[in-house]
Amino acid sequence: MDESGGRNIRNICILAHVDHGKTTLADHLIASSGGGVLNHRLAGKVRYMDYLDEEQRRAITMKSSSISLRYKDYSLNLIDSPGHMDFCSEVSTAARLSDGALVLVDAVEGVHIQTHAVLRQAWIEKLTPCLVLNKIDRLICELRLSPMEAYTRLIRIVHEVNGIVSAYKSEKYLSDVDSILASPSGEITDESLELLEDDEEVTFQPQKGNVVFVCALDGWGFGVSEFANFYASRLGAKADALQKSLWGPRYYLPKTKMIVGKKGAGSKTKPMFVQFVLEPLWQVYEAALDPGGDKAVLEKVIKSFNLSIPLRELQNKDPKNFLQSLMSRWLPLSDAVLSMAVKHLPDPIAAQSYRIPRLVPERKIISGSDVDSSVLAEAELVRKSIEACDSSRDSPCVVFVSKMFAMPMKMIPQGGDHRERMNGLNDEDSKSESDECFLAFARIFSGVLRAGQRVFVISSLYDPLKGESSQKCIQEAELHSIYLMMGQGLTPVNEVKAGNVVAIRGLGPYISKSATLSSTRNCWPLASMEFQVSPTLRVAIEPSDPADMSALMKGLRLLNRADPFVEITVSARGEHVLAAAGEVHLERCIKDLKDRFARVNIEVSSPLVSYRETIEGDGSNLLESLRSLSLNASDYVEKRTPNGRCVIRVHVMKLPHSLTKLLDENTDLLGDIIGGKGSHSIKILESQSPSLEENADPIEELKNQLVEAGVSSSCETENDRKKCKAEWAKLLKRIWALGPREKGPNILFAPDGKRICEDGSILVRGSPHVSQRLGFTEDSTEIPSDSALYSEALTLESSIVSGFQRLGFTEDSTEIPSDSALYSEALTLESSIVSGFQLATASGPLCDEPMWGLAFTIESHLAEDSETEKQPENFGIFTGQVMTAVKDACRAAVLQTNPRIVEAMYFCELNTAPEYLGPMYAVLSRRRARVLKEEMQEGSSLFTVHAYVPVSESFGFADELRKGTSGGATALMVLSHWEMLEEDPFFVPKTEEEIEEFGDGASVLPNTARKLINAVRRRKGLHVEEKVVQHATKQRTLARKV
Repeated sequence: MDESGGRNIRNICILAHVDHGKTTLADHLIASSGGGVLNHRLAGKVRYMDYLDEEQRRAITMKSSSISLRYKDYSLNLIDSPGHMDFCSEVSTAARLSDGALVLVDAVEGVHIQTHAVLRQAWIEKLTPCLVLNKIDRLICELRLSPMEAYTRLIRIVHEVNGIVSAYKSEKYLSDVDSILASPSGEITDESLELLEDDEEVTFQPQKGNVVFVCALDGWGFGVSEFANFYASRLGAKADALQKSLWGPRYYLPKTKMIVGKKGAGSKTKPMFVQFVLEPLWQVYEAALDPGGDKAVLEKVIKSFNLSIPLRELQNKDPKNFLQSLMSRWLPLSDAVLSMAVKHLPDPIAAQSYRIPRLVPERKIISGSDVDSSVLAEAELVRKSIEACDSSRDSPCVVFVSKMFAMPMKMIPQGGDHRERMNGLNDEDSKSESDECFLAFARIFSGVLRAGQRVFVISSLYDPLKGESSQKCIQEAELHSIYLMMGQGLTPVNEVKAGNVVAIRGLGPYISKSATLSSTRNCWPLASMEFQVSPTLRVAIEPSDPADMSALMKGLRLLNRADPFVEITVSARGEHVLAAAGEVHLERCIKDLKDRFARVNIEVSSPLVSYRETIEGDGSNLLESLRSLSLNASDYVEKRTPNGRCVIRVHVMKLPHSLTKLLDENTDLLGDIIGGKGSHSIKILESQSPSLEENADPIEELKNQLVEAGVSSSCETENDRKKCKAEWAKLLKRIWALGPREKGPNILFAPDGKRICEDGSILVRGSPHVSQRLGFTEDSTEIPSDSALYSEALTLESSIVSGFQRLGFTEDSTEIPSDSALYSEALTLESSIVSGFQLATASGPLCDEPMWGLAFTIESHLAEDSETEKQPENFGIFTGQVMTAVKDACRAAVLQTNPRIVEAMYFCELNTAPEYLGPMYAVLSRRRARVLKEEMQEGSSLFTVHAYVPVSESFGFADELRKGTSGGATALMVLSHWEMLEEDPFFVPKTEEEIEEFGDGASVLPNTARKLINAVRRRKGLHVEEKVVQHATKQRTLARKV
């Protein structure tokens, strides 16, 4: 592919809400430009891209699939993607391989929740979108709107979609302004002002040509340009000028033959789009469908546009079939959509030049560590090749695999020159695939990919500058075959150049989910894909026959490779847990496991719901909470190790919700920073939403957010805000660890080092390790000046000297105990304290679920060993005793401070007719849902209801809703947030009012929180306080026998 060939390629994905017509649209595009694989009469009926049995049965798309089309001199790779929220991972894989997107919106239903999600995904991946308004015929036939009412509805939908994109642009713009104002200079220069100019041009404009109006089912569609070209000669105007006037407040005056704005038009004058576009369409539909319609209108259309309609279709007695034949020849759908795609969507060469910050984030050397300059130069050369979409044979070959998908072996082409290569598969590949062949869904970003070529398979953790230490992240593999995808068919090719989407065979044993392929070792991996949701629905699975366990294990490995979003784990109890995005996704995974991969009978448990544990309060009054953390406060929990040498005191407080959410959303970044990746010699400058300053430091940005999140929502007056900010800044310098797993939403603060132990014991101070990583403190600033005195007086090793520095002693030599081994032992206990904190936050006291949004301060006072020195085996290893004591103290502190359960919530969008509102609300109330708003859709009788539904109550919700409303209501759910359940799980009536309402303590039924806790404890095999036998007396009859 030379440059001209690259300019003639388009990689397009179709994105939309479920049932908005993506696959039907793809059918018509395939029928017209697919090389004869689909007859135009079957388009819209067979759903060619939905070739799985489950997709045909459910009538929804469940996976992204590609097909190559030819339109004029252009080659188009069209990727159809699912619209159901359960399969949003497939949308991410399709968006990564594309350069442009066709965003479909139903003209009747309008913008829905998944429309927001796909627009955000297109924005994240820097795709150029075009808007397709589908199902225009429903405005005529079902809603029976007038042309003016239909125009009002269409313009509202276009404005709403533009508003969504404008929100993303505004978010980027404001972040760019903040980054410039936070720069060292703080001044906006001419250069930055030029970059800061806000693009006020609306994204989707019909007069610009990137919006088309279609009816995918009947195969017709048009853009404004089609009607502009038709009316240009009749009105004596230029087509370009007329195209700009056919949308918006532009009016045509027949008497003066002038196009005027709103001020020059009369009250009864209609917009030009209504007068010249919609009214002719309405007239054709009325003439064809109404028994008494004017047939002369139809004859006029056929004659005016020289339409060649077969006589058989002209004489068809079904008016719908005749109308479809007429409209599809008058306004062909494929011409309208593909001409817009070719004109307004970018080619790979143009697209990769501005997508490069997202695909391969820039790397910069920020420290003087040893870096091989030749490796860095070659890696930069590869990056420039990707940016230029270099397709020359001597350029490095870089390919991104977005997912692996399984196809039956019988569907793989076996003939031609590829037979020998396929028969030469290694034993491992053929053994692992068995009856299923795994293919890589990939896009070539640079160079030429050839069948039989050896490439390096690079994982997302690979760093070419680390050399030997990152060799486990790179493998070498041979590509056995390359195919161009044709939906369910494959066309073998010998080589493919940059800019194309292909399927690759031979990578099954090397890739699990996604990876980067490169012809050179010195290549940075392409950025990982971002998913809109996470797999939250978990079930435990086991074979019905224990002898089939090996087959199940093999099937799970194949399923994990075939599905980009599923997660397979082994729980602490030894169960195999399968995590999916939702019920539909889970059902498909179980079916694939039974029928394709494992082929054994499987037992599936009830869903395993994740919870979190916290304490009462919202954390808004941060100033009072900070005071409660002071060491002089009395509300602490004290535990002592079994040998009596160490006393543990724990304080706990609730973190503000904004701070907890920030820590929870940035767990991956915090893990990299705390693990040492943030201070590496190479800094990854990555921004998923494009920012003006590409050199913005993510660590510095997170640091500023941590400062603001702790203060923003807590103080009312400016004076309190200043005090709170000062106290919070001091506390941020004492962050010892995060938990669980060293990167969770819980904080461990090091105790205040100024405290002097009165009983001769030593306070284990810990080190602000996380604060140092985040840049809140410097190592040198935290070292007291008396460290030299200790080192001279006691000649300790450097590690023990640092222990003195952290133990907070004064210069008075009488405070220095004579046994220096005690200080060394205090240092060794620091890791035990952190480990105990991690154990406690990973399993809370209520039901062994992770803690959420808590801050701990742990004081450990270590005394000298006396009597227990001779018998250490009586109590076990001392570090283990400390770890256990810290864990128990943290859990006891939570129990003492009114614990609460936190549950995950779904955001639910429901659509229903007015007569089903009552049954729908009955279903919502049984599911503990909280309704947010209810509104009627403009221009229709449907109601849209937004609500929050707990994840634990969502299983079977869709089926119950369909049964309760006789199929009249539909619902779509997406994971929203974590929410604390206000009910006290240990509630016991105490006041007279409570006893009167709930009865005495013996007769109070468990509340919702207690039921959830007991269910989790019962599933985990923990003790549950409940009466197994309610009435132990012998059954007797009350009848009196005479």
